[in-house]
Amino acid sequence: MIEFIHKIPIVTTILSAVFFVILYNHWKYKNKPSYLFWWMMGVLCYGLGTLTESIVGIFQWSEPVFKSWYILGALLGGFPLAQGSVYLIFEKRTANRMMYVVVTIIIIASVLVLLSPIDYSLVEPTRLTGKVLIWKNVRLITPFVNIYAFIFLVGGAIYSSYRYSKDAQYKNRFIGNIFIAVGGLLPGIGGSFTKFGYTEVLYVTELLGIILIYMGYQSMKSDRTISIYEAQLAK
Repeated sequence: MIEFIHKIPIVTTILSAVFFVILYNHWKYKNKPSYLFWWMMGVLCYGLGTLTESIVGIFQWSEPVFKSWYILGALLGGFPLAQGSVYLIFEKRTANRMMYVVVTIIIIASVLVLLSPIDYSLVEPTRLTGKVLIWKNVRLITPFVNIYAFIFLVGGAIYSSYRYSKDAQYKNRFIGNIFIAVGGLLPGIGGSFTKFGYTEVLYVTELLGIILIYMGYQSMKSDRTISIYEAQLAK
């Protein structure tokens, strides 16, 4: 059963690749708005993260793949998707400033991850976990990025669904944001289990998460009403 679960990221990677292409085409069609660019990058990072998990599931653990996984998953995580919501909700200048701060933190943390030695006594052939990093303080940075992602991806979707719930004509947008909120929350729940060595939970929640986010995106895209976020038209 565990061996089967280790192959789940392969499915997640394929779905993320298809979703990325869909978002890319939408981004071009909508005249390349910032919020769609970041959502597109978010799905790309999502897929690359599960690709590293797929590689480990097939070929087993290696240091370059592990560090790529940690940067793409633990550090980037839901940040690009959340930043897309930031560009949707806030003025572009404010969103830019927020982006610069978080990206700077991610770059610094990524360099530390790349430089950190590995405790090979803690390495498991088919399981990815940050506990193998000898520089433990690096792991203290990830909660900041994860909290940012939670507030603006999950919280942003909940806030939007609340605003859309006030008018029945926005039913699809309301439902879409609910799907995105739950889909954005699930990988975070799964990620918390990796701290205790249960990486398999993350694989399942990542798959469910990308499916729900896609369903939310399609629900809102099919809606013919005008978004309440008029500012997005200028981005």
